[in-house]
Amino acid sequence: MSRRNVIGAVTAGVVFLAGLVAALLVSSGGGAAAPPPTTTAEVPTTTTTAPPVFPLTGLPVGDAVAVAARPALVVKVDNSGKARDRLAGVNRADVVYVEGVEGGVTRLAAVFHSTDSDVGPVRSARTTDVGLTANLNRPLFAHSGANQGVLEQVRGANLVDLGYDVRPGDYQVRGSGVLRFFIDTAAFFGFAPPGTGPPPALFAHRGQGPAVTATGAEDTAGIRMGYGGVTNTQVSYQAVPEGWARSQDGTPYVDASGAQVVPPNVIVQFSEYRDSGFVDVVGSPSPEAVTVGEGEAWVLTGGKLIRGRWSRPDPAAVTTYTDSAGAPVALTPGRTWIELAPIGSAAPL
Repeated sequence: MSRRNVIGAVTAGVVFLAGLVAALLVSSGGGAAAPPPTTTAEVPTTTTTAPPVFPLTGLPVGDAVAVAARPALVVKVDNSGKARDRLAGVNRADVVYVEGVEGGVTRLAAVFHSTDSDVGPVRSARTTDVGLTANLNRPLFAHSGANQGVLEQVRGANLVDLGYDVRPGDYQVRGSGVLRFFIDTAAFFGFAPPGTGPPPALFAHRGQGPAVTATGAEDTAGIRMGYGGVTNTQVSYQAVPEGWARSQDGTPYVDASGAQVVPPNVIVQFSEYRDSGFVDVVGSPSPEAVTVGEGEAWVLTGGKLIRGRWSRPDPAAVTTYTDSAGAPVALTPGRTWIELAPIGSAAPL
């Protein structure tokens, strides 16, 4: 074979081998194959932001955003036997404080925020009200008046005084006597000056579904208590499916429409009463409930009685209610009545 033929044979062999190697690489997935397309996995997004709720009831705000932004309105309401057939608005208030006044009579401080109502009979202020309102972020305060010393305390407090002597033309007068004054809360919310804002959350709420898990929670038929003094107002709350049916002096406690007061939550905040240094119109000493400090508290919620403590270190602080283990008691969303009952005055039914 000539030299030219040898070179040609070698060249052909090299070309053949090169083609064979390339074919093998392609068939085995090797070589410079195009990289697979890349994709970006979509990570599902979740939100942990809870829907807004009203600070005093724990109920959803929904579309009532403007209502949620307004301040609280505290209205003093008569609670004597003579006023029982005229009571208006007490079933609509977010929170109602029951405070002892002269001779064992009680009076209400009804706190409105999430709802509106016709309210009355509106009655006079007491020094207890100054302490009660101090942690509500400058609330509006409606009352029928007070003696000069109490008025000076009210006007020096962190609230907006909308008493009868300040806005006499905005009170509705129905009949005569001390039970003649009523107000429309929607109108009074319109008197809020710039710089007022919503109240803080006063309670922990556990949501609509969960059961009560507080340490020491016990089944109960309800409770009863008395306010002492000559009148010694007697109050009881009986467990019913809707909450706690209130009775006063042996009869169901109803408003003018005939509807009984049945709040989902009741707190008995056992309170010391001291002499306020003032007297009422007939000269009886006016007591003042001590609402700063700490003491025993009974909480009725979710069909249970929880015996614990209340604590409020200073007037601007929110009162905390804890169970026997020191954990905050979570209430049922909805209205709450707070009885500022004398120490040792309550018992289970």
